Amino acid sequence: MAFHIIDRRNWDRAPYYEHYLSQKCSYSVTANIVITKLIERLQTKKLKFYPAFIYMVSKVVNAHTEFRTCFNNGVLGYWDHMLPSYTIFHNDTKTFSSIWTEFSPDFSVFHHNFNQDMKRYGDVQGFFTKSHEAPNTFPISMVPWVSFTGFNLNINEDNNYLLPILTGGKYFNQDGKTLFPLAVQMHHAVCDGYHVSLFINEVQELADRCEEWMY
Repeated sequence: MAFHIIDRRNWDRAPYYEHYLSQKCSYSVTANIVITKLIERLQTKKLKFYPAFIYMVSKVVNAHTEFRTCFNNGVLGYWDHMLPSYTIFHNDTKTFSSIWTEFSPDFSVFHHNFNQDMKRYGDVQGFFTKSHEAPNTFPISMVPWVSFTGFNLNINEDNNYLLPILTGGKYFNQDGKTLFPLAVQMHHAVCDGYHVSLFINEVQELADRCEEWMY
């Protein structure tokens, strides 16, 4: 894990960064991801959707510097890689916990790591139940009870939270396809419409090519 400091004097994005950071401008986009093929593949292999979702968005986050750019102890830079920090729901108390898992671009390795964490922490009550969370994590959550068309979070950190915030909804069937609502919240200081489009399109590509990584 390494954090690379950005030299703003020689950074192409510097004027955009300064403008949108001063405006405290973040935004969110919700898109439906077609997961028909992915769900069929998961059912064939008797796997759950949630770890596959976490894997896909983590893969995209780690593929682009813009999605790993943030402040670390007040210093602007980017991590060389990031780990997913995600919520798990407790049905008995209707509360949730947030845990994190070591990421691997190899889905079978990541899925093993995910299962190990679920076995150890899945039934542990509390907000943050897995200790020693590294600073290079990004947040993922699920609202699997509703197929929303928009989702937004308001974070009071002087609007300096630059990492993407990802929220999934209940997938549904429409016109013979299975669709999954994915809300992507970005900070305009580091990501424009191009970047959020890139994010959504690459998640879609991973869903379309699921047989290549879910072997």
